[in-house]
Amino acid sequence: MTRHTDALSIGQVSEATGLSVHALRFFEREGLFLRPIPRSAGGRRVYDPADVEWLVLCNRLRDSGMSIATLRRFAGLVRSGPGNESERLALLEEHERAVEARIAELNASLAVIHGKVVTYRGHVRDGTAAGLWAPTPSP
Repeated sequence: MTRHTDALSIGQVSEATGLSVHALRFFEREGLFLRPIPRSAGGRRVYDPADVEWLVLCNRLRDSGMSIATLRRFAGLVRSGPGNESERLALLEEHERAVEARIAELNASLAVIHGKVVTYRGHVRDGTAAGLWAPTPSP
């Protein structure tokens, strides 16, 4: 294999993406890369900056709740090249809707928590916090 000056080791890719070496190997086994990762003459994986860009996207998709199966499907569509952009779009739109729903749920939870923070802050400030939600023994 020809050595390119922009070639990256698995350690460098791990550092650049925040993914562990084990996670990178897992991604490769699961078929999540857009290309087979070549090996050096010594058998070490050799990554390209484009692989890092792809992994950053994959990591964001995973962090936002996309399943490995869906990510594998998306990677397969991208890997197969032009002609399936509408399928890719539909997959991403579906994931976007799921993320927006999770954000809405989290915002609703945050509103409740913030209300409690405001209540407790006021009671602590005013010295009236004693007994807030204090458990009472059953008779």
